[in-house]
Amino acid sequence: MSVKANVFAVVLLLSLPVARQAAAQVRLPRLVSDGMVLQRDADVAVWGWARPGEAVTVAFLGKTHKATTGPDGRWRVQLPRLKAGGPFEMNIKASNQVAVKDIMVGDVWLCSGQSNMETPMSRLRDKYPDVIAQAANPGIRQYEVPLTYNFQRPQQDVTGGKWIAADPQTVLKFSAVAYFFAKEINAKYQVPVGIIKDAVGGSPAEAWLSADGLKQFPTYEQQLAKFKDSTVVLGIRQREGAAVANWYQTLYKTDQGEARGQQKWSAPDYDASSWPTMPVPGFWADKTPLGPVNGVVWFRKDVDVPAAMVGQPARLEMGTLVDADSTYINGQLVGSTGYQYPPRKYDVKPGVLKAGKNVVTVRLISNGGRGGFTMGKKYELTAAGQTIDLRGPWQYKLGATMPPTPGTTTFQYTPGGLFNGMIAPVLPYAIKGVLWYQGESNAGRTGDYQALFDGMIVDWRKQFKQPNLPFLYAQLPNFMMARKEPSESGWAVVRDVQRRGLALPHTGMAVILDVGEWNDIHPLDKQTPGHRLALAAQKVAYGDAKVVSPGPLYQSMQVAGNKATLSFTSTGSGLMAKGGEPLKGFAIAGPDKKFVWAQARIEGNKVVVWSDQVPNPTVVRYAWADNPEGVNLYNKEGLPASTFTTEPEVPGATSRL
Repeated sequence: MSVKANVFAVVLLLSLPVARQAAAQVRLPRLVSDGMVLQRDADVAVWGWARPGEAVTVAFLGKTHKATTGPDGRWRVQLPRLKAGGPFEMNIKASNQVAVKDIMVGDVWLCSGQSNMETPMSRLRDKYPDVIAQAANPGIRQYEVPLTYNFQRPQQDVTGGKWIAADPQTVLKFSAVAYFFAKEINAKYQVPVGIIKDAVGGSPAEAWLSADGLKQFPTYEQQLAKFKDSTVVLGIRQREGAAVANWYQTLYKTDQGEARGQQKWSAPDYDASSWPTMPVPGFWADKTPLGPVNGVVWFRKDVDVPAAMVGQPARLEMGTLVDADSTYINGQLVGSTGYQYPPRKYDVKPGVLKAGKNVVTVRLISNGGRGGFTMGKKYELTAAGQTIDLRGPWQYKLGATMPPTPGTTTFQYTPGGLFNGMIAPVLPYAIKGVLWYQGESNAGRTGDYQALFDGMIVDWRKQFKQPNLPFLYAQLPNFMMARKEPSESGWAVVRDVQRRGLALPHTGMAVILDVGEWNDIHPLDKQTPGHRLALAAQKVAYGDAKVVSPGPLYQSMQVAGNKATLSFTSTGSGLMAKGGEPLKGFAIAGPDKKFVWAQARIEGNKVVVWSDQVPNPTVVRYAWADNPEGVNLYNKEGLPASTFTTEPEVPGATSRL
């Protein structure tokens, strides 16, 4: 869901005709390169470009395969089904010769979606230091597809990237969910695993549909149509870019804390004794008379540092800040971040801290909303094994008041653009299946998400020419503040759409209602989603019928009197209430659809639900909230039950294909 402020993706101009580009020599797509992982036991294509009519030979594993380029300069050969192993070398020869080295054969997974799939291991180095330190494994490799969109037509090649094998340094760039998944698959099946990381933060589902897949969505087709003219796109980018640049220029000119000719507010000896205080963490709209002001607010805190911490490298953790910060210690800039989502973990060099009084200063920009310090996060200074808690009163002062930052068009979210730029070039590459983690960006407008979600699965299978392509996905986790009473929830709707997506064959789902963070859309636990996706893969893609995945899934309801009895599939060796009875998270309603919390108990592999307030129940919901805090229906294998409603259709969502 993360969207970096002021990032404008490059609009790619159409390249010269491939035949003209490659008239002199054979050329390979970037995916077909050193270190690649080829799919075992599948129809594997190797393709590329050369002079029209040129003969091309591909030598691999003792066999030679021949092709002749067509009028468009393209050639393609089909390899026989390969067995796992490696490393191998491939030689391609035409008017020139190209060698592709260090090739492994194993299982290749396309890992796509938005920022929770994109989140790299580097973000988690504090949570998983041992995993990172032990990451040396040439049998796990990743290719990261660069952010690219195209509104005119599908691209023939990705714009960059290379295959990298996992080690303690390179793994920091791996998708964390995908790495944990690959680690389990590699260990269980003893085959190389290739990850194609093909994800974009904040991307909605419609951006990943092909032109063919978009045909059932006229509104999205119209959105795409207006950007097919590259001059229109360029004009919008220039106008919006100029407006944003002017906003920041005005901000810096009017910020009293940066004013010329006076002492800067970040200076350690600046006299801030007259500044009022605000409790941190918190948001100044709630904690101060400033209200929901946008612009710059400066914060300062005096910190007493013991001598033992001086002369040592230190770490300053400032939770997450809304929206952009520049953070100083004793007048020295120690870190800055341009948007709200990344955790602020700033390394402080030896010599910055001094014994006694130190001043921590934060220049905090609010672009449009509620600026401040996110609740429930760490705010601390650590060095030499000692930690200073930075929560509590901070002095503050308004530096500049501004209107909200001018809006910008996030072109990479335009329907079809990411498919053309990032999926289309991958289509000829043989894959084992898809891992998908997305839905946050569609949770605020769920009306068409069921058609989008089901439609995308069908679309990708058609585009990859694999009607049984395994499609495994992470259900949305818990997020945001818990509510005391039953209520409607866009996140619950998305989860229920995802649950119903299991009706499509060869699909699997990881339920992760127990790994989210109420105050962070990017929860740090990426090992659990990776593990549960690996369970789904074992069952769906590898055919292990003994594997239990996912947790309990609602199947049917029977009503007798004021009690509703629910049946489930995927119960494993039995249902249980994690942490003990009573069951939590069930809501019930009668014909008036007014939901109240219900009592519930497990009876065998069924759950009986009732409330004395609802004499004639018609609908039961479970975990129907953005953050269904405390829900505890699991199977005995330790997998949580999915969000569900017993209603035939998802509330507010169109029916599936």
